Amino acid sequence: MSNRPFDFASDNPERLLDEYRPEDLVQAVKALPCWTQRALDIAELAITDWASAAHARPRDREGLAAIHSLIQRLQAIQPSERQPPELEVAARYLRWDGMAQLLETRAHTLDHHRPEEVEQRTHMPALKRELAKVGPGAAVATKTLLAALDLSKARLSQLLALAEAAGLIERRKEGREQWVSAAGNWRSADVAPMRVAEPEAAPYVANDNTAEAYVPISPAGEEIRSYVRRPLQGRRPVGYDVGFLEAYHPNQTYYLPQSLCAQLHMLGRSPAAQAPAGTFARDILNRLLIDLSWASSRLEGNTYSRLDTERLLQFGQAAAGKDAFETQMILNHKAAIEYLVQDGVGRALDAETIVALHAMLSDGLLADRMACGRLRNRAVEIGASVYRPLAMPQRLEELFGIVLAMAAEIADPFEQAFFLMVHLPYLQPFEDVNKRVSRLAANIPLIARNLCPLAFIDVPERAYVDALLGVYELNRIELLRDVFVWAYERSCQQYVAVRSQLVPPDTFRLRYRAPLAETIRAIVCGGLVANAPTVERCLPSTLPVADRADFVRLVLDEFETLHAGNAIRFGLRPLEFEAWRKS
Repeated sequence: MSNRPFDFASDNPERLLDEYRPEDLVQAVKALPCWTQRALDIAELAITDWASAAHARPRDREGLAAIHSLIQRLQAIQPSERQPPELEVAARYLRWDGMAQLLETRAHTLDHHRPEEVEQRTHMPALKRELAKVGPGAAVATKTLLAALDLSKARLSQLLALAEAAGLIERRKEGREQWVSAAGNWRSADVAPMRVAEPEAAPYVANDNTAEAYVPISPAGEEIRSYVRRPLQGRRPVGYDVGFLEAYHPNQTYYLPQSLCAQLHMLGRSPAAQAPAGTFARDILNRLLIDLSWASSRLEGNTYSRLDTERLLQFGQAAAGKDAFETQMILNHKAAIEYLVQDGVGRALDAETIVALHAMLSDGLLADRMACGRLRNRAVEIGASVYRPLAMPQRLEELFGIVLAMAAEIADPFEQAFFLMVHLPYLQPFEDVNKRVSRLAANIPLIARNLCPLAFIDVPERAYVDALLGVYELNRIELLRDVFVWAYERSCQQYVAVRSQLVPPDTFRLRYRAPLAETIRAIVCGGLVANAPTVERCLPSTLPVADRADFVRLVLDEFETLHAGNAIRFGLRPLEFEAWRKS
C-alpha cells in the first residue's frame, strides 16, 4: 500500500488501483469540494476494477462488503444535488447502485451456499439420509435418488447442484450414469456401511440431462429445454412471427436485465477501455483468432481440435484425416475475424458489414456460389425443428434491414450482442451459415467498446442448439441467455491472463498516433535517414512546442523496433520498408 495520497491527476490511473485501497479513495474524495470529471472517471474505474476482482475471488464475502460500503460512502460524501449539472452525477450514481446491487446479490448467494444454510433446505435432510445408507465413501446412482426422493429430474439436478456448491456432496460420471457420494459435513464414519443393490439398467432416454455436458440453466431455461427435447411430433409447427421482433423496443425492452449487464461490464472490462475502438481485440488478436475460429466451428460439428486449429492458422498445416470442408470453415473464420478486428473502428452494425461477414464465412462452403454474401431468394428449412423460416425474398430483405436498424439503436453493447444472437438466426437471412454470422456479429459491439470478446470457448453444442430451438419454436430467449452469460464468463476467464500481461497504453503515443504514422511514413517513403535532425525537419506544424522533444524520442523509439512485419501499422507495405532499409 502506498504512503502517498490518492492522486486524481495521475497520468496512469490504472496503476493507482494496484497501489491504493478503497479507504485511500474515500479520503481523497473527502478532500474534494465537489466532483470533477476526472475524479469521477477515476473513481468509477477504481470501483469497477475492485468490484470485478472481489466478484471473481471465490467466497470473498468481506471483499464484496468492502466495495459495497465504498459505493455508499462516496455517494454520502458527495451528494448528487451538490454536483455540477454537466457531470450528470445522478446518472452515474444509478450505475454505481447497479454494481452495489450485483455485489449484494453475490454476497447473498455465498450466504446461501453455507453448508449450515443449505442443510435446512427442502429435501436436503432426505437426500442426506439416502447417502448415509451406503456409508462413507460409497456412492448412490441418481436413478436411485430419483425413485427414493420422488422428485423430477430437474428438481433433483437443482438439489444436487446446491449441495455440491456447499461442499456437502461429490458427483462423478460413469458412462451415462451419474453417481453421488457424501462429502464435507455429510461424510460421517459413524454410520455403518450398507451394500445397496445397483438399480436395474434402463434404456437411455435422450433427455436424461444428468449424463451430458451442459451449462447451468435457470428454471425458465429448463422449461425450454424440456420442450425442445420432445420428439418432433410432440411439438407444434410454427413459422416466422414478426410480432416477436415488433415487441422489442430498443433501450426500452431488455433481454438482459440491467443488473446482469452491470455484471458483464465488470467481467469484460479491459486495460484498453479508454483507447480507440478495437484496440484490445487487436492486442489479443492471435489468441482470439485461434479460440473463436475453433470454438465457433466446433458448434457446427467441426472436428478440428484446438491444437489442429492453431497449427492451421499459424503454420498453414491442415490436420491429417480432416476433409477440406472443415479446413475451409476454420480459414473462413480467420478471415472474418481479421475483417472485424483489423479495422474495428469502421465496422458498423449495418447490412454491408453483415453481408461481408457472410461472404467470408461461407466462402467455398455453399453449393450455390452465388448465394455467398447475398440474402437468400428461396425457402430454407431448419434440421430437427418444426420451425419454418420466412420464405418471401422481398419481406426477408425488409426485415433484415429492420433487425439491423434496431440493433444499431441499442445503447448497451451486451444487449446489442445478444439481440443479434437472437434475431439473426431467427430470421435466417442467408441460405446457410446464419448462426456463424450471428456469433461473429455479436462481437462487433464488444470490439468497438474494447470489452473482452465472446469466443464461445467450451460451450456445449447441445446446449447452444437447444437454446436456438427455444427461440425458433417458442420465441423464448431465457435458455439462450443462460448460454450467452455462461459463454461470456468463460471467455473472460480465458482472457484474464492475457489481459493481465498487457502493458497499459502509452497516453502520449495514443494522443499523437496519427502524426506518428505520418512522420514515419514520410521518412520511409522519402528514403531519409532515421535520426533526430531528420525527424525534427518532418515534425507536423500542429505539434505543440512543449511536446516536440518527446515526440522526436517516440519516433526514434518506433524505428528501433520497426520491421517488415509490423510496418503495416503505419500504412507501409513490406516492399516499401525493405527498399528503405536497403537504401
